[in-house]
Amino acid sequence: MKTRTILLAAALAAFAMGASAQDKRPDYGTAVNAEGAKKIAAGVLAECRKNGWNVAVAVVDNHGFLVYFERMDNTQTASMDIAVGKARAAATYRRPTRVFMEAINKGGPATATLPGVFASPGGIPIMVDGKVTGAVGVSGVTGDQDEQCAKAGLGA
Repeated sequence: MKTRTILLAAALAAFAMGASAQDKRPDYGTAVNAEGAKKIAAGVLAECRKNGWNVAVAVVDNHGFLVYFERMDNTQTASMDIAVGKARAAATYRRPTRVFMEAINKGGPATATLPGVFASPGGIPIMVDGKVTGAVGVSGVTGDQDEQCAKAGLGA
């Protein structure tokens, strides 16, 4: 019984050390405005058109509230909610949604049970001066292709 107590205490200590050693998330900055959101979406849509991909694109502010949304003709219906969900997850968790997919694939902690997680690439935070000002979410093709378009939008 004593060995069991010692092992439990060691496990708890290791967990606590791991939790405190987690990387620091960037701070929130001033929220993206409608004009900036439209420019990002235009960059996303240009990349998707170039590749013949039909997608939905959502841009949210730094706390996950929708600022701009657009979908291309013939985009699958499910992609409307998924694009918004990816953007919200990227903004509120302050990291790309690819991170959640990778954590789940590695068998990491119960990431999938966190509220609002979208474990598919295509949601990327908008960073200005090292701070999260919003996020873009794209859905309609594969996760990697969604992410490609999201990155193109951020580069616009």
